[in-house]
Amino acid sequence: MLVKLFVRNYALIKDLNVEFENGLTIITGETGAGKSILLGALSLILGSRADTSVLLEKSKKCIVEGKFNIENYDLVDFFASNELDYEPVTIVRREINPAGKSRGFINDTPVTINLLKELGYRLIDIHSQHHTLMLRDNAFQLDVIDSFAGTTAMIGKYKQIWHNFRILKKELDEAKETVSRNKADIEYYQFQLEQLDNAKLVDGEQEVLEAEQELLSHAEEIKLGLSNASRLFSSEDSSILSMMREVKQSLLKIKDFLPAGGELIKRAESSYIDMNDLAREIEKLAISIEADPHRLAELNARLDIIYSLLHKHKLKNLDELIIKREEIRLKIKSLVSNDERIAELEALVDDDIRLLRTYCDEISEKRKNVLHIVEKKVTNVLKQLGMPDARFSITLSRLKDFTSTGIDYADFLFSANKQIPPENLEKIASGGELSRVMLSLKLMLAKNNDLPTIIFDEIDSGVSGEIADKVGQILAVMGRYMQVINITHLPQIASRGIRHYHVFKDDTGDSTVTKIRLLTHDERVIEVAKLLSGSEITSTAIQNAKELLKAASQ
Repeated sequence: MLVKLFVRNYALIKDLNVEFENGLTIITGETGAGKSILLGALSLILGSRADTSVLLEKSKKCIVEGKFNIENYDLVDFFASNELDYEPVTIVRREINPAGKSRGFINDTPVTINLLKELGYRLIDIHSQHHTLMLRDNAFQLDVIDSFAGTTAMIGKYKQIWHNFRILKKELDEAKETVSRNKADIEYYQFQLEQLDNAKLVDGEQEVLEAEQELLSHAEEIKLGLSNASRLFSSEDSSILSMMREVKQSLLKIKDFLPAGGELIKRAESSYIDMNDLAREIEKLAISIEADPHRLAELNARLDIIYSLLHKHKLKNLDELIIKREEIRLKIKSLVSNDERIAELEALVDDDIRLLRTYCDEISEKRKNVLHIVEKKVTNVLKQLGMPDARFSITLSRLKDFTSTGIDYADFLFSANKQIPPENLEKIASGGELSRVMLSLKLMLAKNNDLPTIIFDEIDSGVSGEIADKVGQILAVMGRYMQVINITHLPQIASRGIRHYHVFKDDTGDSTVTKIRLLTHDERVIEVAKLLSGSEITSTAIQNAKELLKAASQ
């Protein structure tokens, strides 16, 4: 429960420090005095958004701090799972600096705003005037039913599977979309790969083929050149070899007279040997070279395939083409692997669907079994609230898709009059009737759930007189089970509180600020009298106020 609230530099609040106790606490004040501002400040530590517009003094930071007694509300696991220090009395703080930067803390540990919000859901339920709209929210309707059905643990397990199911389903849908989108690409890549595979490309092949093509394309010319060269080596009249022999013989005749003669003879002998080897090689090549039109045609056809593929893929050589072929192969493999992943995901999704259906069937059955209990209890409370002919019923239907709360859809039906059959609540109920229905539901939730604190901002809207007194009684009953803080303008309700705070504007300084004061018994008499008679307090109003307070205390 909320033990203390400290607010500094928020809206019209300069400094505020309020202590709270268990049971029903009443907050009253003139319209515009700042009661809603107080709730706005509280909502900051519950994770609501804020900016510099909330700062009273723009040069100073805003601080809102709440002290909560949580030892009886089974929050140890929550703190452990979020790596927070658990304290039976926990302090939640929110700061907004002049630059607009917001920071949240739980027991002095910095936390995200989302974590503040998550903890806030477990600590306080703030019910403002527009929250009657929750009556049309299926999650809220099912929460009411579940509070009687005892399905909390089961729904917790169901939600884990449901969250996993949503992740898998999203991945499956994206994978299918990818496959559909890439289907044409796969066909195109497969066509390209088929062409490259059919070409049977071999590393280094292009250079070899081009060399052979060059040779065969000039075979006649090459053979002629080689034959001419061979003839020059072996011609009977003036062959190169015979000339070299003559050179050798001439040098032999003068070697004894020439110092360098021996060396020249050696060189002549070596040259003769080289020339002889060269002559034989040329002769052999001349014999081996033959024009082969068939082979040349084969080479041209093979190279045409390679050149065509190079041009198609805008590549320079065969090495790049082979690399391209393997890249396409890997790309196809990657795309085709999506099909395998789809099959895997479909199996996982089907498994989750079977589990979800099992849980949903069991949850639905438990819910159906308590519908008559909920209907009876709400109807009884409504009768206590001055609606003797009220009828409240619930229909439970099946949705097509799984939701976070199962597969059920609840519809709250209501009628305030005998002759009118129950219809959809939001279509038939007035504002005052909606307030009373919501109060009835909140009362049951308070009895069945362990929520520490609930705050009502004029839940009594649209009621007065005897009904207002009944509402006050209900709020007092709720205060037995939890901490209830109620903002009201009705004296019948204000008199029911264990403690009574008055919110007011203080204009005594340089600026107008909102303050709050705990009222003494005598001050409560005056405040309740004001609510009864207005600004002019009559003796009758004071007497009535005393009687209301006395009756409430009994």
